[in-house]
Amino acid sequence: MVKQNDSLHLSENVPTKLQSTDRGQSSIMFAMKDQQKGEEINSIRLHKRRRRFIIKKSPILISMNSSILNLPTLKSEDRNNNKWKSLYQIQRERKQIMRETCSKYKSNNRRIITPYHVSRIFVEDKYRVLYCEVPKAGCSNWKRVLMVLNGLASSTKDIQHNTVHYGNYLKRLDGFDHKGIYHRLNTYTKMLFIREPFEKLVSAFRDKFEHPNNYYHPVFGKAIISRYRVNATKEALRTGSGVKFKEFIQYLLDVHRPVGMDIHWDHVNRLCSPCLIDYDFVGKFESMEEDANFFLHLIGAPQNLTFPKFKDRHSNEERTTTKITQQYFAQLSPSQRQRSYDFYYMDYLMFNYSKPFEDLY
Repeated sequence: MVKQNDSLHLSENVPTKLQSTDRGQSSIMFAMKDQQKGEEINSIRLHKRRRRFIIKKSPILISMNSSILNLPTLKSEDRNNNKWKSLYQIQRERKQIMRETCSKYKSNNRRIITPYHVSRIFVEDKYRVLYCEVPKAGCSNWKRVLMVLNGLASSTKDIQHNTVHYGNYLKRLDGFDHKGIYHRLNTYTKMLFIREPFEKLVSAFRDKFEHPNNYYHPVFGKAIISRYRVNATKEALRTGSGVKFKEFIQYLLDVHRPVGMDIHWDHVNRLCSPCLIDYDFVGKFESMEEDANFFLHLIGAPQNLTFPKFKDRHSNEERTTTKITQQYFAQLSPSQRQRSYDFYYMDYLMFNYSKPFEDLY
């Protein structure tokens, strides 16, 4: 969110740019995507592209440089704080890896951005924050924080799960016109939080398929059991309950899935488009408390507001850990583990996560 000469003013020996300096040449446009071009693409490419949002407006050129305004400066008493310096350096390194990955694997000249690309981004206008929602990476609690920042609640503890996700209290960036999107992309602090891909996947599976669910069982469960289970019972086919992890992975890796993709197991690279949108802050679920509270410190949030520690759903159940994730993936063949890793390869690469199994290549 900073220009080339903006800084956090940490110290003379600490790099003073949270944003990239090599994107001044790049730009993104809001442009019309001709719906009829898709008819000329083969069926596999159609499947991958089918969720794109079609824009029917004239192109608008948007600078792909860092945002125009300064990031909030650290208080004078914090400028020599080793903790803040360390966290600041971690942000530089994460952004550098993300930038290098984008440069290597993605076109970084002129990009087209559509409302679909910003449809997962929530807007908090008071503190000028854009948050890209990544499910199973603390998104419920982040929405609570945004609601408190916006004055919609006095405490994160007061906000129920259904209010967070179904109350429609938070604005999405794709709900603004081109001018509004342009202004916020170029002036607000843009952030996202991510999680180790396999761990995020297992967390989603446990949440959606191992507990009663009146959406994922009939919509996804029935289709998965019907396609991948031999001699499925009538009850399983009727309810869609009891999907096994191996069946779920078969669905995930099938290019002809019987039911479409879902945000809870989609790639972060597709959900948040980090090669199109120059995020100012990249946090990780694994260091959530530290990263989140550093971000709140940077934007000047009230001192009594900290990131919630409570588990939003199934609070009596153990969080999905590395150990639990390995237990689920041990049910798969080496080939299935490899293909799953390939499926999330860009997320592993872009966010610098290690290979979860030694036999992966």
